[in-house]
Amino acid sequence: MLKFDEKNELNSVNGALAIRLELEKIVDEICNEGYKNICWLGIGGTYASCLQAEVHMKEYSALNFFVENAAEYIHTGNKKVGKGTIVIISSVTGSTSEMVDGVIKAKNAGAKVIGFVDYPDTKLAKLSDYLISYPKNEQLKFFMTADRFMYNAGEFDEYYELYHELDEHLAQCLVQVEKSADELGELIAKKHMNDKIHYFVGAGNQYGATYSYAMCYWEEQHWIRTKSIHSAEFFHGMFEIIDRDTAVTVFIGEDSQRKLSERVANFLPRICANYNIIDTKDYELKGISEKFRGHLSHLLMRVITSRIDVHLEKLNCHPMEIRRYYRQLDY
Repeated sequence: MLKFDEKNELNSVNGALAIRLELEKIVDEICNEGYKNICWLGIGGTYASCLQAEVHMKEYSALNFFVENAAEYIHTGNKKVGKGTIVIISSVTGSTSEMVDGVIKAKNAGAKVIGFVDYPDTKLAKLSDYLISYPKNEQLKFFMTADRFMYNAGEFDEYYELYHELDEHLAQCLVQVEKSADELGELIAKKHMNDKIHYFVGAGNQYGATYSYAMCYWEEQHWIRTKSIHSAEFFHGMFEIIDRDTAVTVFIGEDSQRKLSERVANFLPRICANYNIIDTKDYELKGISEKFRGHLSHLLMRVITSRIDVHLEKLNCHPMEIRRYYRQLDY
């Protein structure tokens, strides 16, 4: 299979799950000391992951939490951020300028920072009050953090049941989903490799995936113009510009907002002949309880879309690592 290392994928997910013990100690310490609120702070792809954590907690938790875009926060601020605020961030490079400046601003206001930073000898790592350095798996790390806060608040009694299943089965499940999705990935890549514009639609914990996949992958890495939209907003403007040939992909997950995307998927065949429906429910998760599937559907979507990426990269002879402007010049 093209650009697929099964052993590495298994080790990556299992390694991320293994940091849960370290993460639990951090969150438990924070909860024992007491805190006022939680701020998920991100920019670009990390902001998208924050949106996924937000909708996840919104469904299950009454804790005081919110999401901030780092660039907006630098200029506008947020009076909610201060002493007792726990800011949660993620960064690969540890040097993204908006994140560095946003974290400094939050710390100056009295906040403390949980930092998932891949490289410990970086600015963001050094600014973190609680640092965990482990590569990739950003969404999983965010959800583990949210789940522990909710468990400590008495809102997630099934915490240990869920993570027992994940420890035992998640890595192998994701590998099998990725294998199963390879044919679909190639078909979509061939079908849309020359698109002038492509529309992505999603809801719930899939909206972050919709937003980031359009922006961070097709635009930034494949240089294909896109638009992302929440399924709840599709029927309030966007559907008027859809015709027979408009390229549209709908992401359908299994959380409480599934019906919003199903509504879009049911409508499209009436007016469009160039759409794709990617539904995480089509993929087996052996060993994972049905009740937890919605909890994980964003992770499934990421490995499914990764198969589109590798085939699109090959077909268009455009390595995804190449950038025109990002970190290539000052802006």
